[in-house]
Amino acid sequence: MAPPLAAPSAFIQQHNLVEQVADYLTQAIIQQHFLPGERLSEVQLSRELGVSRAPVREAARLLESRGLLISKPRRGFFVRALNAVELEDVFDLRLCLERHAIQRLSEHYSAGVERALKQQVEVLCEAAASNDGTRRIEEDLQFHRLMLHYAGNERLLRAFDNLTHELRLCITLITKTHEAPDTIATSHYKLLDALASGRPDACREAIDYHIGVARDFVVKGVGDTGDHTHEDVLPR
Repeated sequence: MAPPLAAPSAFIQQHNLVEQVADYLTQAIIQQHFLPGERLSEVQLSRELGVSRAPVREAARLLESRGLLISKPRRGFFVRALNAVELEDVFDLRLCLERHAIQRLSEHYSAGVERALKQQVEVLCEAAASNDGTRRIEEDLQFHRLMLHYAGNERLLRAFDNLTHELRLCITLITKTHEAPDTIATSHYKLLDALASGRPDACREAIDYHIGVARDFVVKGVGDTGDHTHEDVLPR
C-alpha cells in the first residue's frame, strides 16, 4: 500500500519557505554579501534566518540548478564564480535569443507595445537614479523580458527566463565595471528607436551593440581583476 501523501497545506508551506530562502540567497549574492567562491554555511544561515537546515539545503540545491551556486562533495555549496569563457557563453546565448526576438517584434511593432516598453525604460531610469542596484538589475531584466514577451514566442521567453539567473550575476558585474552605470538604463532608448524605424537590420545592429557592449564590460572587468574567486570558509 502506497504511503499517504503529505497534507497539501504542509507541502505548500514548505515549498514557500524554500522559495523565500532562495530569494534571500539570490539577493545576497547579487548584492555581493556572499562573494564568488565563498562557501555558504547551512548552520549559520539556518540560525540567521530562524529556519531548520532542510529548507536552506533545498534552497541551495535550487540555486545550484539556476547556476548561482555550485556544490562540492563533502564541502558544501559555494557561490559560483563565472570565468571569462562562461560569461562569453551566457552573452552568446542571450544574443541569439534577443536577436531573434527583436526581429520578430519589429514585424508587428505597435503603438501599444511601444508605450509599454517606453514606460519600462522610464522605470529603469528611475531605478538607476535611485542608486538601488538590485532594483536596477530587476527592471533591466524586465525590459528585455517584455521585449521577448511581445515577440510572441512563449518557448523563447521560457529560455530567457531560465537564463536570467545567470544574467543577474552578469549585470551585477556590468554595474561594478561600468564607469557610468546610469548610461546602461538610457541605452535602452536606442533599442526603441531601432524598433520604431521598422527596419530589421537596424534592430539587429542595435541589439548586437547593446548586448555586445555589456559583454565587453563584463569580460574586460573579469580580465582586469582576475578570477574573482576565493574560498572564505565560514564556521559551520
